[in-house]
Amino acid sequence: MTEDDGRPPTDRESPVGEPVVRGDERVTGDHARDAVAFDPGNPESVAEAADTVAAFARNELEDSHLHVLRGAAACAALVRAVGSYKAAAERAGEGVGVSFIRKWARVHDLPRAVREHVARGAIPPSAAKHIARIDGDDRYLLAWAVVDTDLTVRDVRAAASEVNDGRDVGDVLADLGVTPGELRLRLPPTVYRDLRRHASDLDRDPDDVVADALREYFSE
Repeated sequence: MTEDDGRPPTDRESPVGEPVVRGDERVTGDHARDAVAFDPGNPESVAEAADTVAAFARNELEDSHLHVLRGAAACAALVRAVGSYKAAAERAGEGVGVSFIRKWARVHDLPRAVREHVARGAIPPSAAKHIARIDGDDRYLLAWAVVDTDLTVRDVRAAASEVNDGRDVGDVLADLGVTPGELRLRLPPTVYRDLRRHASDLDRDPDDVVADALREYFSE
């Protein structure tokens, strides 16, 4: 899905292995200069990706969400280079399983907006790998629930499983005490004043006024 139909993409749009988030100073600050790119079409880069995946599987990468994203990028690039999860696991060497490659390659394929929250630490990598198990807009709804509430990784894992079993993500989140779309905002006093006045003039809830304004903003 792309933005051509007016909806945000639900999968990665940038090239596999590129440190689009990891290399963004706005997101990762000084760490951006250390971002490693993995090129599936370059044999030396593929070899580096295989070594990185092996180190990642052995927990030898630095223990940080940014290095988890590096490991995920290496997994995805290796899969792209060799053509399958099985071949990627074999290339990475002993101790690297197909399921390990698959789950972290999927994290690399999450849309940028979600990966940025992983890079900032707002979405734990252990939760991101479960968000990546589901498709479409449900990914966003589960991801933002993690950002905005106190869902645990166990909650996210269970939610992803239920969604994959066919349950509506809204119903699943409701069972966890989360209302999709509920967000606490802090507005400048003058904007708050005018919002309340405008909503009163229209005899509408402020929520509806804000929703209409945002729909118009995002459609431009």
